[in-house]
Amino acid sequence: MRHLVWFRSDLRVDDNTALIEAADRATGGVVGLYVVSPGDFARHDWAACRVDFVLRNLAALSASLERLRIPLLIRTATRWQEVPAAVLAVAREHGCYAAHWNREHEVNEAARDARARRLLEEATCAVYEYNDQTVIPPGDLRTQGGKPYTVFTPFKRAWMARLGRDASWEPRPAPKPCPAMVCPPDPVPAVVPGWESPVDAALWPAGEAAAEARLGWFTARAIGPYKEKRDLPGTDGTSRLSPYLASGVISPRRCLRAGMEANGGRSDGGLDGPAHWVSELVWREFYKHVLASFPRVCKGRAFKPEAESVPWRDDPAGLAAWRAGRTGYPIVDAAMRQLHTTGWMHNRLRMIAAMFLTKDLLIDWRHGERFFMQRLVDGDLASNNGGWQWSASTGTDAAPYFRIYNPTTQSQRYDPAGAFIRAWVPELRGLSDDEIHEPGRVGPLRRSGLDYPEPIVDHAAARARALAAFGARDEGEHAGA
Repeated sequence: MRHLVWFRSDLRVDDNTALIEAADRATGGVVGLYVVSPGDFARHDWAACRVDFVLRNLAALSASLERLRIPLLIRTATRWQEVPAAVLAVAREHGCYAAHWNREHEVNEAARDARARRLLEEATCAVYEYNDQTVIPPGDLRTQGGKPYTVFTPFKRAWMARLGRDASWEPRPAPKPCPAMVCPPDPVPAVVPGWESPVDAALWPAGEAAAEARLGWFTARAIGPYKEKRDLPGTDGTSRLSPYLASGVISPRRCLRAGMEANGGRSDGGLDGPAHWVSELVWREFYKHVLASFPRVCKGRAFKPEAESVPWRDDPAGLAAWRAGRTGYPIVDAAMRQLHTTGWMHNRLRMIAAMFLTKDLLIDWRHGERFFMQRLVDGDLASNNGGWQWSASTGTDAAPYFRIYNPTTQSQRYDPAGAFIRAWVPELRGLSDDEIHEPGRVGPLRRSGLDYPEPIVDHAAARARALAAFGARDEGEHAGA
């Protein structure tokens, strides 16, 4: 019997549940399929660099599958509603007895998969779906009251407890080669028209070997001091595996196993560096569980319904300055310029940039969330939405609204010598280590030659404005109670 594997955000042969199960069950060969859907790229705000990264990883995946005697077929659909019919057509064309795929939990993706299942089962093609995006499947962890977790710390405790008593999460190697190739693979397009990437592809090498090499470098050289260096954007102190996790080039289980091995087999406690990195993997899991349990976050809505009453400002000029990295706050501008050039932003800077937009400028978090998705090579709806709603104090287990980062203080604390700022804001390179955090304090004669804007907002005044806006929301909520 011939089986079909529908690849989506799982572009790997190692520890790929759908692929492994299909290969184990098939007696007549396996066919791989990926459906390119440009309309969905636009609808879901995919960055051009993310599209490019996926295409390059598809080429690498095709080569890996060919060694397993599995052809990767490429089909195109205009939008997600057309994808199920494309899957059915391939299953019929190759006489597939069953189709396998790993679940995606976003609203449109879940609707697409339900339609594909219906069409395939009506055509007497069996369907097997697997939980593969997370170590522990969404929905498996519940509070004592039977509800999904909405606070990270108890979620992490439950996650760790489940991990300790269930060894089924361990990563699995790629399957053995199939007896024979069903058909030749399709060529993978080098580009999707309209999605040409401005980001240097060399920054994000494609393929499982590249992901595994980065993981190996990190666990050998950087995971030890990770706790101390993870917030310093001027150092290479993080794993930078997020693009590979977002596109499924490496599995979260493989990352967890590597983190635990660096910590003597422990998932929690033990060495600070590995334990903190594993905790970041759990944050990723937390946001995916939240998205699966509360689909409203997929629809541009605040997790906290009361947060919809925040009086966000309409400030096109401020939003444009933030997007361009011309706010007059060097750490914010450096972060935004890093994003434009590399398709990636350091996690500490994501919080600083997000809080500046939502608290200092009091601009709706949805503008920032969308802009990030349109630029990030590691765009992931659950993590991006969770991070933005955390900073905006509208999400689950979010920062309290009165926590408002001072961008200058953050800059002095996490880039004390200004190395990161100098790398991305070259017009400030001539300033001293103290001056570079507050160029507005430089004398007018020297400042006139910097070609750098004055701060677009006074932080102290902006902080007071944000506190008043969020405070008014709370007063209104209590008044209506």
